[in-house]
Amino acid sequence: MKKCPICEEGFLKKGKIQEVLYGVNLGEFPAEICTKCEESFTDSEVMKKIEIIAKEKGIWGLGKKTVIGRTGNSLAVRLPKNIVDFLTIKEGAEVYVHPEKGKIVIDI
Repeated sequence: MKKCPICEEGFLKKGKIQEVLYGVNLGEFPAEICTKCEESFTDSEVMKKIEIIAKEKGIWGLGKKTVIGRTGNSLAVRLPKNIVDFLTIKEGAEVYVHPEKGKIVIDI
């Protein structure tokens, strides 16, 4: 058995993982999973399949960098068009914004 390269304590064992990207379930895939830290590793063929499914579902490349701007005394985050389109957000929509573990969460 191969030792886990992340925790260096567990061993890699064959199994299956559920792959989720941006909250969208892409399916179950074969992987090697650490018996200690549960980190998972997939090979390049599995990664290609995951990428194809993510592209088919329209979520490949949704993550984008953006710049925080100023509007009056507040700061504003501009949402990239592809994210707005994917989530079907409309101008004037009411959202709930809150901090969570060092992140800003916008619930629509």
